[in-house]
Amino acid sequence: MKLDENKMILSQQYTAEVQTAHRAAVEEFMSPQHLRPNVVGLGVGVKWRNGQPTGEPALLTLVTHKIPKDELSRADLIPSRLADMQTDVLEIGYPFAGVGELRQKPTQVRTELIQPTNGATGTYRVTERMEIPEMGVELLAKRARPAEGGYSVGHYKITAGTIATCVYDILPGGSTNPPVHGVGTPPRYYILSNNHVLANSNDAAVGDPILQPGPFDGGNASTDVIARLNRFVPIDFEPTIPREQHRNLVDAAIAEAPFHDIDREIYWLGYVRGWRRKQDVTVGMPVFKTGRTTNFTSGRITAISATVDIGYGNGRTARFKDQIITTNISAGGDSGSLVATLVNNVPAAVGLLFAGSSVATIVNQIENVRSLLRVEIAEQML
Repeated sequence: MKLDENKMILSQQYTAEVQTAHRAAVEEFMSPQHLRPNVVGLGVGVKWRNGQPTGEPALLTLVTHKIPKDELSRADLIPSRLADMQTDVLEIGYPFAGVGELRQKPTQVRTELIQPTNGATGTYRVTERMEIPEMGVELLAKRARPAEGGYSVGHYKITAGTIATCVYDILPGGSTNPPVHGVGTPPRYYILSNNHVLANSNDAAVGDPILQPGPFDGGNASTDVIARLNRFVPIDFEPTIPREQHRNLVDAAIAEAPFHDIDREIYWLGYVRGWRRKQDVTVGMPVFKTGRTTNFTSGRITAISATVDIGYGNGRTARFKDQIITTNISAGGDSGSLVATLVNNVPAAVGLLFAGSSVATIVNQIENVRSLLRVEIAEQML
């Protein structure tokens, strides 16, 4: 049966209603004493029935994998309603943010929709990954000067991630809330990517060398330094800080680069002409990105306002709030990709890709990235 794509979209009125319920329910639902097996988060989305979207609002319980009801104890069952809002279950796998094991060569990804028969939310799975033959400069794991968004990059002690785009400071007097653009000529220029790509998950020092391509792709500290770490937003990690005390919104960092070595264009996407405020990022919105590993991929937003627990390896977990969940559009090495949508037929930034699994991708809201790093992504709000 063909899916009704219009019913994958959550209206502004419904979004406001379910976000109110989310705020009321999330702290207790995600508390250590109430967290159920396989549950890794709670988000805002659309209710599905019989494998079809309904367009109705729902609190989405984010789980690593679905377990038949008859295998769950009564205490572990997801309530049909939370904070007087209907619930649904969205399988997102085991979300991981890291730059550990990478494929040697970039791939393209194909997905298909799994339509469950029990009325739960549909999920996407990878059906095929195809290695892309080397095509010179079209291989995003190669060295490039100037380097565009989508190309391999990394702190000298990691493997490799992806350049989101190039940004500049919001100048003194520029406000982030409400957003007001800085006035004047940008004096410094930066590569935008993740903390775990450019700042080695909090373990880097300002001024550390950033390589393009990243070390895994052959980047060498003697010949391939493109930038120096300028600043990053620290990440709260468990076990150092209890998960319920985490206030993470972004996994983001910038590295200062010479003007002539970087380019605001994103490979295949072109130039991002604007960015979207959180209030304009909606469930069901089509999105796309270019990244080091899976190149150009597209998908759809399945949840917003999500609180979700992310693994970082070495026994560390970080809880993030206000996240975007999409269908699977990424793989290891795509961390740092800029996620965009089309507004009036031009690309507009939506978020910064930082984590994922085999069935879902996790994205920071670009408004949060912009305000916490105080950088300009593009010159318009779209």
